[in-house]
Amino acid sequence: MPIKDRFEFLVSVISGQRFLQKQGIGNEVPFFICPFRPEEATDMERLIKNLIRQLEKSDIKVLHINLYDLSIDLLKEREIWQQIMEVENEVSKEELMELLRGVLDPEHHFVPAIAARMEEADFDLLFLSGIGEVFPYIRSHHLLNNLQSKAKEKPTLMFFPGTYSHCLESGSSLELFGKLRDDNYYRAFNIYHCQS
Repeated sequence: MPIKDRFEFLVSVISGQRFLQKQGIGNEVPFFICPFRPEEATDMERLIKNLIRQLEKSDIKVLHINLYDLSIDLLKEREIWQQIMEVENEVSKEELMELLRGVLDPEHHFVPAIAARMEEADFDLLFLSGIGEVFPYIRSHHLLNNLQSKAKEKPTLMFFPGTYSHCLESGSSLELFGKLRDDNYYRAFNIYHCQS
């Protein structure tokens, strides 16, 4: 579907009371995935900004959290951003990844930071972007699993550079960049399968 058509579809679905009132999802967590081709990242950034503007015209408030920006904020808050920048070229990728995974652990640090931003904001729905930029030290399934207890009151839409498929035998699967398959179960809905 062309970007323009996707934009119109998303506005139609997200601005509908069915979506905002979390109807038609049973007792599931109101998590939605908006998959896109990785090469469309720049277009999708533009789409997200335009989508937020359009929704705000209908008095729908969006809390948008870019996961990459949040990562940098957390590293700066813990006063290790500069240290990481200095040692990045000197340590192995594995050592750097281990350091980042510890500091940005979804359960203990990352999701609590998202929850704090949610508590400070007045919003109707949460947008999450930047998951491609924080891979591999933050994995989408870890983030979603840990976010379930914090973000169940309002719909959450994750913009995902890759594919999201659902199979009755194996559950749902996110494939980051359309290449990195992860067979973990996800309690999320593909936004493109929703009705307005």
